Amino acid sequence: MSMNALTRAADALAVTPLLNCLLREAADPAADPAADPAASPGADPAADPAAVYRPENQAPGRPENPPPEYVVHRLRVSGRLLRVRPGHRPSGPELWTGHAWRALRHAGLVDLAVQEMRAATGRPNPALAAEMAASRAAVRAVLAARARTAPPDDPWLRSEQALVMGHPYHPAPKARTSDGSPTAWLRYAPEAYARFPLTLLGVREDVLVEDGDTRALDALGETPPGYRLLPAHPWQLELSERAPRVRAAFADGRLIRLGVTPRPARPTASVRTLYVEGDGSRDGGDLFLKFSLDVRITNDVRRMRRHELLHVRRTDPVVSAAFAAMDGPAAWLSDRGYRTVDGLFETCAVVVRDGLDRHLPAGSTAVLAAALAEGFPGNPLDRITDPLPWWSAYLRCVVAPVLEAFARFGVVVECHLQNTLIAVDGRGTPVQSVFRDAEGAKTVPLTPRAAAWRRLVYCLVVNNLSEVAGALTHRFPGSAPALWALARAEFERGGRLPALPDVKELLDSPTLPGKANLLSRWIGAEATAPHYLPVPNPLTGSR
Repeated sequence: MSMNALTRAADALAVTPLLNCLLREAADPAADPAADPAASPGADPAADPAAVYRPENQAPGRPENPPPEYVVHRLRVSGRLLRVRPGHRPSGPELWTGHAWRALRHAGLVDLAVQEMRAATGRPNPALAAEMAASRAAVRAVLAARARTAPPDDPWLRSEQALVMGHPYHPAPKARTSDGSPTAWLRYAPEAYARFPLTLLGVREDVLVEDGDTRALDALGETPPGYRLLPAHPWQLELSERAPRVRAAFADGRLIRLGVTPRPARPTASVRTLYVEGDGSRDGGDLFLKFSLDVRITNDVRRMRRHELLHVRRTDPVVSAAFAAMDGPAAWLSDRGYRTVDGLFETCAVVVRDGLDRHLPAGSTAVLAAALAEGFPGNPLDRITDPLPWWSAYLRCVVAPVLEAFARFGVVVECHLQNTLIAVDGRGTPVQSVFRDAEGAKTVPLTPRAAAWRRLVYCLVVNNLSEVAGALTHRFPGSAPALWALARAEFERGGRLPALPDVKELLDSPTLPGKANLLSRWIGAEATAPHYLPVPNPLTGSR
């Protein structure tokens, strides 16, 4: 890829999430001032309920009614007009100058977002503006790294490391460090196909802190008498080793260095969670290790705080028991224990999570749900010729277990795209879901029921189903009404579960809660009380 092509590709990938934020949070549909009034600008023939997907007379990728080339939106505060190419991933933003449309690259779109948010909130946020620019620079660095690095052979690992664009509704999904320089993090980036050994530390037994089942950590290496093994993410160690408390722990022997693991680990989509392959021994099965990482990724600095680790130990046994009791096509990756150091509790924490191998049906392959929407080599969606059977199988694997866990056990699985894996058979058809991340899971009554249900609806419908359905609609234009009719039927079946009257209200509501990541980041509410705003409910429209 040439330098110019690399720059254009990075710009396009960085534009889409920021554009999505502006359109969701700060704009309304408008007429095109440059269009013929008789042409009804802004109408989308493909959204007409009559334009139903029919596989018998429509080739994939060829719409019966072509969508408009552009749709126009008016920014609510400034009144400025913005037009975009519509679709699953809106693109090509242009700003109305009063006489003509002017194309906006990513830098221009950042300027527009900054002006709109400052006018809307009455406050500046230069740090977020810098992160938006850094995110675009990170995408370019990742694209360059991918061009010179071979992807993993394993299709599941390829899917975990496929998210070059990242969160489709975040203003800076790929910002990694405050200065935006990729030199510090590219060698640890999943999007750059990174693989690296873990650093092995010994922690003196009198300052060891652990809870749950951490035996898998002891199989990673050997320690001298009086010490226990503690793996460390090398990036986190680089970030923290100059801190006085960490330096003191090495100086007085509470921590010692023991080298590195003989085999590399692979970073997954969350960046700080690494996959460690099994070595074939009885105690050496595959596993995931989740580390503290003092780096802001999307909405938070990914340090594992003490209260979050305690929450995991309360929540994971409940969620594990719920999934064990359900007779459905779903599995749970247990966060079965943590280990850390007294006095460096959050800095050195590592969570031990189940591996994939023992949770997948025989002959199946796991795929990250987020990669289904973004795309990657080996994507099962690239192989289907009719979206409806595939989508029906996906709904059975995802919707039914999530609703049952809530109705029967009061468990909310944070089933957003990065926490959902789909096991597919040899034909690429979904046969089972696999959910993860006890830190994000919630239980009733520890979490009020209304708040728990709102989070479930956002993760399941707005974040997960809407994105996968959008990817299918992109491939099969006109299929959206049929896809959402199937989804509605799946929810109606779930609504017959005892203690789940919430489904009827969901299906009748004209809107759903969508996260306002741009506004939340702008006013500094992302980590404490993120803002939600109503977005159209596709389940209601499918009636």
